[in-house]
Amino acid sequence: MCTALNPRYQPPSRDDLSNTLIPAWYSVEKSNLIQKLAQVNKVAITCDGWTSVAQDHFLTVTVHYIYKGRMMQNVLSTEAVYESQTGLVVAKEISSVVEQFNLGQKVIAATVDNASNMDVALKNLNFLKVGCFAHTLNLAAQKVYDIPAVSSWCAKICSVVVWLKRSSLSKTVLREKQRLLNLPEHNVILDVKTRWNSLFLMVERFIEQFDAIQAAVLDQRLRMPMEKDKLEGFTCTDLTKAEMFIKCMQVLYTSTMCVSSEKSPTCSQIIPILMKLEAHFRQSDEDTVFTSSVKGKVWGSLQNRYQDENLQKFLKEATLMDPRFKGKLDEGEAADIWDRLEKAAVANTTAAVEQPPIEDPQADRVMDDAEMKPEKYPRTVQKSALEKLFEDEDRQLKEDAASHTAGRVPSITEQVQKELDIYKRLPRIPSGQDPVAWWWSKRDTLPNLTALSNTYLCVPASSTPSERVFSCAGHAISQE
Repeated sequence: MCTALNPRYQPPSRDDLSNTLIPAWYSVEKSNLIQKLAQVNKVAITCDGWTSVAQDHFLTVTVHYIYKGRMMQNVLSTEAVYESQTGLVVAKEISSVVEQFNLGQKVIAATVDNASNMDVALKNLNFLKVGCFAHTLNLAAQKVYDIPAVSSWCAKICSVVVWLKRSSLSKTVLREKQRLLNLPEHNVILDVKTRWNSLFLMVERFIEQFDAIQAAVLDQRLRMPMEKDKLEGFTCTDLTKAEMFIKCMQVLYTSTMCVSSEKSPTCSQIIPILMKLEAHFRQSDEDTVFTSSVKGKVWGSLQNRYQDENLQKFLKEATLMDPRFKGKLDEGEAADIWDRLEKAAVANTTAAVEQPPIEDPQADRVMDDAEMKPEKYPRTVQKSALEKLFEDEDRQLKEDAASHTAGRVPSITEQVQKELDIYKRLPRIPSGQDPVAWWWSKRDTLPNLTALSNTYLCVPASSTPSERVFSCAGHAISQE
């Protein structure tokens, strides 16, 4: 094809692509990202490890920041590592990546899973550790496996799902029954403990397709291969338990989806979501024994999370800096947090004033002769008839404005206090609105608080960005 288009063109070889062109492209992209990050004052990172099918261990680091009113993220590094991943080694690897992009003094927090080596690494780097909230929710959901009534009941559903997945004919029969019953043509889902919310999704899909599954089991084409006790052992009581389980665990699945978003701030959601979960999983006299045991196990796991004092302070400050949730905390508790935010805003503004401005790349550009040449006939601005008529009044107005400006300039502390008063009086925004865009729209009215909001809203609540990188890497480093 290339020869037909242009006989003189020689396409690059595989070696040229791998060893020359792609590294050159990567170098340009890296340089552009370093220049972009130089314009950002605060960033957050996520970090995670992954082992490929070739038994090579990889470490990835992603960066998250706010740039001109938008949430931004980039993958800084995904590299194979060949040392034992102790806490000190991981700390050294993360530090190397951070220093490559000149982010040493800009990292606010790091979001990681609950692995002990990550805990040691972040303590060594002196980064605030934010435990992956999605991972925490999944650990709480897995606690229901410890309930004997749940494990035996789930085993019945699993046996049916496994049988349907193993039978080559069952999918065809199930599709026919779904069309007859006007049900969605969905496949059944099998629970995998390492996959987030898979137990809930399995039960939800099983209940959705229960009528079709029953009809498929009664089909003569499947009756003989089917073990009689697979579905017959699933009683009405089990069906009721499944419905109660879905009602109880739905909120965990929704919460996981909330904090896994990449396009909106999520760290400020942790405290409000925990408050909602506490209310949802609070045991009541109306609960059945089954529901009560599920609620007790889930909340028993969640209530022991995020107890670190520094992390608690950061998360509560982030909650108040999110205009969606600023009224969620008690007034008595919020008063102390507002004081901390005032001090943080003053310190942030003072540091920004003392920091030298970022140099404009165009500042040192040499002007050509055409640009340096003065105008031959300078243009004069003609006053309108109305301006000529009220010339004296306009002159007095300018003098009054100049004298007012020359008066006492409010201190940084006074400016911040005024902005906080304005922000507190503003109404909360709906949960579907973007808080980053909201702050960007208020950058002229609340400049100091807008700058401070970037510190809190850039931190992700979960390490799903790193997980998504490894999902992509699994397609590149596959069995094929």
